[in-house]
Amino acid sequence: MVVLVIVVVVVILVVIVIVIIVIVITVVVAVVVVVVLTFLVIVIVITVVVAVVVVVLVVVVVVVVVLVLVVVVVVVGVAVVVVVVVVIVIIITVVVAVVVVVAIAVICSLITLNITEPSSHLSSTPAPAFFYYF
Repeated sequence: MVVLVIVVVVVILVVIVIVIIVIVITVVVAVVVVVVLTFLVIVIVITVVVAVVVVVLVVVVVVVVVLVLVVVVVVVGVAVVVVVVVVIVIIITVVVAVVVVVAIAVICSLITLNITEPSSHLSSTPAPAFFYYF
């Protein structure tokens, strides 16, 4: 029973460390993307909000996974569950991080294009020649 508790605690700590590392990497990449695309305060605020939402979501996922882990470990066995849960948490965290970074990049580029070139694609295209006859 003591070994079971130690294994669960170690797994929880490993998962938390992995999640923290991925969150830090996600936030750093998001900030770099924002800095590269634009220096707008709006975009930086959006990035911070998205990063906070990601942190909350990942923490919720980790808590749920840990609770499920504790229940399943008691019912099934230790080794298989530990490996499966760690792999699942890593995959979920990485997918969330990638999706967030891509979303931030897209949002930043759209905002940057809308602010730096407001409807320039409409005004810069000349009218077809037949419009000048009317």
